[in-house]
Amino acid sequence: MPTVVVYDANVLYPSTLRDVLIRVGLARLVQPKWTEQILDETFRNLRTNRPDLDAAQLERTRTLMNVALRDVMVTGYERRIDTLSLPDPDDRHVLAAAIQAEAELIVTKNLRDFPAEALLPLGIEAQHPDMFLSALHHDYPDVLATIITEIADAWCTADATPARVLNSFAADAPKTAALIRTTLGA
Repeated sequence: MPTVVVYDANVLYPSTLRDVLIRVGLARLVQPKWTEQILDETFRNLRTNRPDLDAAQLERTRTLMNVALRDVMVTGYERRIDTLSLPDPDDRHVLAAAIQAEAELIVTKNLRDFPAEALLPLGIEAQHPDMFLSALHHDYPDVLATIITEIADAWCTADATPARVLNSFAADAPKTAALIRTTLGA
């Protein structure tokens, strides 16, 4: 059974990183999890910071995310939130979801908000997406390379190449992008 992983809103915000993270779930390398609250935060921030993006398209993306992955939505976690202590109280819902989902990992860019001393007693670890994906690449290099190629194909533009996808992806996961670039010879 794949490792259960909760994706924080900040790793679902960048489109290329989000695409890679969803596709590692589709490849059954991990079992991704999120909540409506995590998605609310992701898409609220996208609408605020990227007013050029079409609201209907963003809603479609959100719907497709929930449909693409089986058993992705965590529910029933809310009762745990007030019992938890983290440096940023606004992140307690993510930890509560991880506990409810029996996740081993929280993938987040905000590692300081999920200190090991708060997570380890719960059997949970927080990992930066670059570290998380680099470890997956180590175990499944061909799968990650295929994912990048599939994303390039899905972009449906004349200049969509794996190298271009990797350039975009490198903004959030530079080490993993370099590893995949070596695998692809790109």
